[in-house]
Amino acid sequence: MELLIIRHGRPERVDPAADSPAQPPDPGVEADPGLTAVGVAQSEAMAQWLRDEDIDAVYTSPLRRAVETAAPLERVLGLEARVEPGVVEFDAGNAYIPMEDLKQDKAQWHRAMAEFEERDYREFRQTVRTAIEGIIAAHRGHRVAVVCHAGVINAWAAEILGIERTIFFGPEYTSINRFRASSDGVHSLIALNESAHLRADRLHRMP
Repeated sequence: MELLIIRHGRPERVDPAADSPAQPPDPGVEADPGLTAVGVAQSEAMAQWLRDEDIDAVYTSPLRRAVETAAPLERVLGLEARVEPGVVEFDAGNAYIPMEDLKQDKAQWHRAMAEFEERDYREFRQTVRTAIEGIIAAHRGHRVAVVCHAGVINAWAAEILGIERTIFFGPEYTSINRFRASSDGVHSLIALNESAHLRADRLHRMP
């Protein structure tokens, strides 16, 4: 079977500390941003790019940015996406600052990178592996799209390539990452970071 793992489109920024400095953010409320206008355009472009592929099923992370990215694909394929909790992102919290925004502040960027390096990803990788193996087992001989997150794409690719480091590349928004899974359990990489559908408008690409 062929597995298309797709990153969500560009999401809104959620930064309670900056938006309401007088009111401390509630640590019990997780950020779950939807897509920006650019993110919606990226998602539409991705869906049109894939409309003629014989995709048999669509799965999505439960987070809004993934669900909203999957929506145009559902429409063009005439399929209803199934929610898979196992492909949720690893960095849940009460704020969400896109990487391109973090890069504008060097100190903030370096702190974020240090946190990523120090994180223990073993449990996350196991969760991703279990979820995707379940999808593979349910769709032998099919082509399946899974709309999720950069961390999930990295974790699965690292598993397939035998890379110890979990976060090793930056997937483009709505990039398509293709893998093959054979019936005898051998998985392989076809392509990473396919994003030709964004070339018509360079503003849709990450800076």
